[in-house]
Amino acid sequence: MHTTGLEERVTICTLAEAGYCDTTIAQQLGWKVSTVRKWRRRGQQGGLPALTSRMGRPAAGALSTFAPVVSTTLRMLRQAHPGWGPLTLRIELEEAFPDFHLPSRSTIARWLAQERLTRLYERHQDLPAPSPPSAQAPHQEWEMDARGYARVPQVGVITLIHLNDRFSKVKLMSYPCWLGEKRASRHPTTLDYQMVFRLTACEWGLPDRLYVDRDSVFYDNGSKSPFPTRFHLWLLALGVELVIGPPDRPTERGMTERSHQTWAEQVVEGQCFAAWELLYQALRQRRDFLNERLPCASTGDKPPLVAHPEARQPRRLYRPEWEGELMDLSRVDNYLAQGRWFRRASNVGAVSLGDQTYVLGKAWIKKDVEITFNPTDRHLMFYAPEGELRKRLLIKGLSKNELMGELGPLVNLHGFQLALPFTWNEWRALQLCETLGDTT
Repeated sequence: MHTTGLEERVTICTLAEAGYCDTTIAQQLGWKVSTVRKWRRRGQQGGLPALTSRMGRPAAGALSTFAPVVSTTLRMLRQAHPGWGPLTLRIELEEAFPDFHLPSRSTIARWLAQERLTRLYERHQDLPAPSPPSAQAPHQEWEMDARGYARVPQVGVITLIHLNDRFSKVKLMSYPCWLGEKRASRHPTTLDYQMVFRLTACEWGLPDRLYVDRDSVFYDNGSKSPFPTRFHLWLLALGVELVIGPPDRPTERGMTERSHQTWAEQVVEGQCFAAWELLYQALRQRRDFLNERLPCASTGDKPPLVAHPEARQPRRLYRPEWEGELMDLSRVDNYLAQGRWFRRASNVGAVSLGDQTYVLGKAWIKKDVEITFNPTDRHLMFYAPEGELRKRLLIKGLSKNELMGELGPLVNLHGFQLALPFTWNEWRALQLCETLGDTT
């Protein structure tokens, strides 16, 4: 069977552009009307490149029905500009080939995926989140948050860390975390939050759940598949669920957000304190006033401890010297077993997870890595795309002492001497030691 050549196909298109119908062109050239129609349509849609022969089976793929020059140009554009998306590439093609039949934005996106030329996106995988019921008794649910930093005359820069009971509305703690004049960050650290939580738990016991915002101490907000922070894992080991609020919705912790203003107005604003210790004492004294004497609208215009005297009794007793015995690492393991994390290996084949670095090797350089946790032997499982590479490494940073932070060494000491003058870190250690029994 004789086939049309490129010259004959160009003639068909030339006659069609001159206004001749398919039947007339077929009669003049001696071809079937269907053959003329096919090449006339291809020429109108794709121009001259579309008139070239395609021998054998039709090409497969997202751009198989378009001129080969389209995919070649797309590949060149993509390699030169890896940040350009399908829409940008489509517009660039329109400028390069104004008379061509061109693929749509979605077709270009399919082709990029087919050719593995898609931009690298970090996969999203949020932390396993509990769905707790509303509190039915005091100390089932607490809220914790820090107020923005402020400068207090003669004391320095501080931020107030607040804890409140969601059911009884009792104000559990307002602690002035000293940020100092030269401290690198204007935010409390993990050690600061741990200390304040411990001081509060010594008085009120342990809660079942703690509601917090998305501060980096509580939530790895720099990753799209966050690994739980040390503070989070420490609470889990103590049997306290961490409930991380949704972004940009402070009303989820409404009581604590309102208490920021209450504490500032009641104690800090317009007042002078000769030393940090006097500010701390003033906050503790005012806490008794707020809980026992000041009426609260949400507790029937009664002070919180008058409306809920049962809140004076802890539900779960806590002492810092008991902390190691109270911790159960199987709670941490069971939680991590639910997670999946995605990282991209560095130029030395290493990934970072939970402030720990894991070196996988040169074969992993610049590869996307999926990570899971095996609770049976406490190993992390690393997988490269399509399972081409696998590795098992023991997880780091999950011993009781590592999760306890600075309290770990202190509970085993019967006496020590701090140098004068005290730094803020030494003050924090001193506060913890004052809660320990049989410690000097």
